[in-house]
Amino acid sequence: MSHETQLISTLAVALALALFGGVLAVRLKMPPLIGYLVAGIVVGPFTPGFVADKGLAAQLSEIGVILLMFGVGMHFSIRDLIEVRRIAIPGAIVQILVATAIGVGIADYWGWSFAAGLCFGLSLSVASTVVLLRALEQIGKLDSLNGRIAIGWLVVEDLAMVIALVLLPVAVEFMGTPGVASTGTTMADLVAPLQHLAIVIGKIGLFFVLMYVVGLRVFPWIFAQIAHTGFRELLTLFVIGSSLGIAYGSAELFGVSFALGAFFAGVVINESKLSSRVAAESVPLQNIFTVLFFVSVGMLFDPSILVNQPLQVLAVLGVIVVGKSAAAVMIVLLFGYPLKTALMVAVSLAQIGEFSFILAALGVQLKILTPEAQSLILSGALLSIALNPVLFKLIPPIERLVARHKSLAWLGRLGQARITLSDTEQVIPELHDHVVLVGYGRVGRALTKILRQQDVPLIVIDNNREHVARLRKKRITAISGDAAVGDFLTQARLPQAKLLVLAVSDGFHARRILEAARKIYPNVDTVVRTHSEEEQAFLERDGVGIALMAEQVMAGEMAKRVLGIYRLSGLLSEAR
Repeated sequence: MSHETQLISTLAVALALALFGGVLAVRLKMPPLIGYLVAGIVVGPFTPGFVADKGLAAQLSEIGVILLMFGVGMHFSIRDLIEVRRIAIPGAIVQILVATAIGVGIADYWGWSFAAGLCFGLSLSVASTVVLLRALEQIGKLDSLNGRIAIGWLVVEDLAMVIALVLLPVAVEFMGTPGVASTGTTMADLVAPLQHLAIVIGKIGLFFVLMYVVGLRVFPWIFAQIAHTGFRELLTLFVIGSSLGIAYGSAELFGVSFALGAFFAGVVINESKLSSRVAAESVPLQNIFTVLFFVSVGMLFDPSILVNQPLQVLAVLGVIVVGKSAAAVMIVLLFGYPLKTALMVAVSLAQIGEFSFILAALGVQLKILTPEAQSLILSGALLSIALNPVLFKLIPPIERLVARHKSLAWLGRLGQARITLSDTEQVIPELHDHVVLVGYGRVGRALTKILRQQDVPLIVIDNNREHVARLRKKRITAISGDAAVGDFLTQARLPQAKLLVLAVSDGFHARRILEAARKIYPNVDTVVRTHSEEEQAFLERDGVGIALMAEQVMAGEMAKRVLGIYRLSGLLSEAR
């Protein structure tokens, strides 16, 4: 094959096989990304037939990561990052330490060196943001509180891995690993690497400051000026150019990864009033290059390792899916969040991806990991990515299992048990004919504002303690907890209420709250937020008072305006 056609052949064959694999996977009731991964195996160097250019595929997939992280930044504002910092930062750090410790222990059992175990454990500790975003998009949880916690958690993991990539060579040199100029290493020999580390951390900090202070003012203004020209191709060029340019510049000048640079570019541009148009322009290319990312992952996988070392592959998969998940569940529950949030975060972390590949490649370069060890990490990545969509579907059954069995009930109560006295020390007023509002997300906030303006008595229940603290500062009665468990609905004086409003984003959670409410007050009148016609029909069959879907409400309001203008113009025409 000539050099000039390698890019075309790689794109053509990879996308064609990805399309075939994706359609086949959907027909078999599986996520399409499994088809993309299989397409990568087919065009990879470990299977007969056509072999795509691995270097080109890796670079194309890197573009996919950049565009996807740019898109996530468009959904995840700085306020969202601040909102989840209390759980995302300590939770991610503790989970990385736990997963790394498990990896080190397994590596030691296999007879590997401590340096190899450290690299191996770090590789298994960090999840793929690309996989998480695709999963959250498919289940409609990208903008939910649980989704924002999971994304914030992974952003912290990515930051930690940037530092780990700098520290790992220093640690290997300090530990005196064979093959890395290790003889006679002293603390004096480590001054230069530690100075380098300090410089890198300083550059990362400077990048964040510049993006926050300068970017928030400059980029939204530039975007607005380009949008006013009216040429759509210029808008698309700005979106793609800014995401790739900032990602490349952040890596070259500040030592920040492409993914993190693109993420913060999206966060900055999200502050523009025209951000929805930016998101729309980037989606098509984002989808194509994300597919190429999964194809490139499949190309790295050697299927023979499943036959040659099956037990070791299962051990790696166990650390990723079971070990990390169990640690994440306990961490989230101990921070006072409900079981649903703990399960969502745990499943989000039950896979590994792009940073794992980078760490494994660095380990091979430093001669602390063998190619076989790298293949084990890749097999864990492939299998965990394939299993991840299935794990998301298991969240509701696990919740039902915990709710049914008394021996597991402590899991549901653990998060609520961590609520501090300051959360519960609130005198609930003797209200009658008030509204009990469950959920203080975007819809809940807007509704609360309207009810307050109309002097409607209100009690809010939300499982985010920061939200509750903010409400209490505004002198709004608020209760911290999960309305589906415990006696929070009773505390909100539901039997004396006129109406129960469920503004939560999850349909299954809404049904659990309704079941709990009817046990307390069987005839409670309810208004429920829904996201699909099927869910709306189910709730209405179940006897819910009113089930509202956002699209229908918006269409109704638009229709009123259109008909009003149409009739007005008709009257004016008749008058003439």
